[in-house]
Amino acid sequence: MPTSSARSSTPAASGRWFLIGTGLFTALLGALFVWLLARSFLRAREMRTWPERECVILSNEIEERRHDPQSPREYRVNVEFGYAWQGTRMTGNQLTLRGNPWTSKFKLAEQRAAEYPPGKMTTCRVNPENPSFAVLKPDSLAPGYSIWFPALFVIGGLGMVVRAALPVQARHE
Repeated sequence: MPTSSARSSTPAASGRWFLIGTGLFTALLGALFVWLLARSFLRAREMRTWPERECVILSNEIEERRHDPQSPREYRVNVEFGYAWQGTRMTGNQLTLRGNPWTSKFKLAEQRAAEYPPGKMTTCRVNPENPSFAVLKPDSLAPGYSIWFPALFVIGGLGMVVRAALPVQARHE
């Protein structure tokens, strides 16, 4: 017959393992988001080192799509611009690194189109490693400013693991 101390230590041990697992899961999930935000921030920071070139907007048009009859219409601005790289004329069609984003708001698509009317002189950033790729807008640095939030989950999750792994006597001393 098990003693009362053996019965009482089993729930405590399983509770500690549960806390350790929960803490590890929380820390790993936070680390994943730290990594994703850091990757986005570093990519945006790198884009700011790409050389700027004068470019001219050649054309823009609002594209519309609908996935099925029940879904709302979506819109995006397809823009084409010309620029020169080391004496060679080139064309680009990317607003941002991710291309030309879709929106369900027609007014927003109109605003984007109005921002880049044909004939407008502006600047674009050219990828020096692949000069055929240029963007009108570099990515935002905002992910770097918000990386602290998922880092709290990493710290909190690891704190749960350490706290649950400590022997009970060490916690009360």
